[in-house]
Amino acid sequence: MRRYIFLIFALLFILSACAPVQMSSGKLQKVGLLVPDTIDDQVWGTKGYKGLLRVQAKFGVDVFYREGVNSKAATKQAVKEFHQKGVNLIFGHGNEYGEYFDDIAEKYPNIHFVFFNGEAKKKNVTSFQFKGHAMGFFGGMVAGHMTKTNKIGVIAAFEWQPEVDGFFEGALYENENVHVDVEYVQSWDDIDAAMAIVERMIADGVDIVYPAGDKFSVPIIEKMKEHGLYAIGYVTDQADLGERTVLTSTVQHVDALYELVAQKFIDRELTSGTTYVDFQDGVVELGTFSPLVDESFQQKITEAIERYKKTGKLPNE
Repeated sequence: MRRYIFLIFALLFILSACAPVQMSSGKLQKVGLLVPDTIDDQVWGTKGYKGLLRVQAKFGVDVFYREGVNSKAATKQAVKEFHQKGVNLIFGHGNEYGEYFDDIAEKYPNIHFVFFNGEAKKKNVTSFQFKGHAMGFFGGMVAGHMTKTNKIGVIAAFEWQPEVDGFFEGALYENENVHVDVEYVQSWDDIDAAMAIVERMIADGVDIVYPAGDKFSVPIIEKMKEHGLYAIGYVTDQADLGERTVLTSTVQHVDALYELVAQKFIDRELTSGTTYVDFQDGVVELGTFSPLVDESFQQKITEAIERYKKTGKLPNE
């Protein structure tokens, strides 16, 4: 009998040694980042990478990232590799990861998956949605105030972007005579298509453009600078591209949100489902104002933002 008991314990020991390590909820072990394109776009992808580095610096954990993860198959493979490395918090830097994570989340119950601007469905998946409408509204106000030709352009990636409608409304609120030309690239990264659009807009007399995309944002701003025209920056504070070109920027502090998410995970406060973030959460703001923007208007829009933070009401409400 003793021999059988010994053999049972020995077998259990061998099986436990071969099984995957169970990650304890609330203990941040290692963190992974999946990016659909590149971390070098100077806009969205770069923000995600900076967020990952902030998590590494703040919490002293190992971090890993994979670029070009833009399909369900690629996501499955990357998550499998992260799991083998002991990662228990994975950021999917885009809304496409909602579908991919829903498909595999149950297979990895000890990993918490986070993605952006979508709807989370599984118990170990969280989505953070930036409420872009107000961000766009205030950027549009600046453009409406500063245009000399009363012609403004928006070059966006997709029709569903809430900042586009917000920008349109803000520009018209500030300047009822303005014409806002909105065109869509149908891609975050198609530089050639976006540049063709901005060339047409410039020829049509547009003097301020809002490039609401990733890879094409910087090239468009550089093109506007070449012509002595203006832009409203997107996602990151793009004042460093030219303070007399970039009138302000609609900034999303994605990097700060990464750190906040990691802290919530550690504190066992990272819930599943969808969470919305806005100016009130300190992760959305207008960036540096160009010296060309008069101080009285800067004060006006700053007060409008503070009112929005307190009441949730935009100036047109």
